[in-house]
Amino acid sequence: MIRIDCLHIRLNRLLLLVVGLWPYQQSKFVRLQLILLFGILATFIIFQFTVLVTNNKCTSDLLIRVFSSALLYIIFAIKYISFSINTEIIKCLLEQLQHIYNELSDKNEIGIIEKYGSYAKRYTVVLLYLFVTTVLSLSLYLFCPYIFNILFSKNGTRSRPSLPLMTEYFVDQEKYFYLILFHTYMAFVIGSIAMLAIGTMFIVYQQHACGMFRIASYRMTRAMVLETHQKRSLQNENLICKEIICAVDMHRKAMKFFDYFRSKFQVMFFLLIVVGVICTSLNFFRIFQVVSVNEYDIVELLLPVLFIVIQIIYMIMTNYLAQEITDYNNDVYVAVYGRYSDNKITDQRLILRRLLDCYSLVQVALKSSAIFERIKHINFL
Repeated sequence: MIRIDCLHIRLNRLLLLVVGLWPYQQSKFVRLQLILLFGILATFIIFQFTVLVTNNKCTSDLLIRVFSSALLYIIFAIKYISFSINTEIIKCLLEQLQHIYNELSDKNEIGIIEKYGSYAKRYTVVLLYLFVTTVLSLSLYLFCPYIFNILFSKNGTRSRPSLPLMTEYFVDQEKYFYLILFHTYMAFVIGSIAMLAIGTMFIVYQQHACGMFRIASYRMTRAMVLETHQKRSLQNENLICKEIICAVDMHRKAMKFFDYFRSKFQVMFFLLIVVGVICTSLNFFRIFQVVSVNEYDIVELLLPVLFIVIQIIYMIMTNYLAQEITDYNNDVYVAVYGRYSDNKITDQRLILRRLLDCYSLVQVALKSSAIFERIKHINFL
């Protein structure tokens, strides 16, 4: 069983509970909640595409207007479906993190993993703040014109503004205008919360993987210090070998953990990249269309700009976090090479021999560990 506080995922748990995606305590009520919320999102996507069915003239302008908005909701749906059908994998990853945390006994190592857990919590808080700001701004954009229209209408006549997105519900849209508007708003809120909850949960995994790489670097540095400062004896050599094995073991666990996470969601990431690029391109084109008109309504630019901002923030965050994993993985090699290059030739040979001796003890379990591939490469040179 996982401990929420030590992994710093209390806020992540709350967000996942809101959209019915928390992998634990999946009761019938939670499943019903999941079906209801996803149904709202899915039906709104369908009612956007029905515009193409009912419209006699399917022009390129109509296709761009429909797809530029519908694809963003499809991105929401892809993440929602992928996460909901992989709850056991999410649970397994959380239990792996808890198991690794429980194995740590060194205070410095516990401090490292907790520090990166707190980093994930900060990411969650900042993104939640941006989400709340966006939703409040969207609420003002959607509902303020109608409130002003009701309060300040003259002679009892009310001119009803148009809907923000093109939809076709096969009903009288004048009569059910506010229900359709509410459906539009709720679909965006549900999709955004799902994307926020899932994205921040992925950040939790990424940050803890960075913490594991940092612990591996810490252990390797400690082993190198022992190698160069301790007197040569059988007891010290065994201690150094043990430290190196522990460092490599943590590096292996970090690699295995992140590779497992990536492999299980690589189809989802591929779909998000394809759909996201198309969605962003269409919204840029939509903005160009609106701006190219001599007298255009500034309000028409708001939603395409909002959709583009969401996509760009998501792409930047994803690339930054992926690069961070690569950098922390490389830090393990830096911990070895930095200490290696600072020593005399005889000490360098001792370090290489010690690493290769330890490698021979654990090579069956650590075939995929890239650190030893680099060490063998140095030895060959």
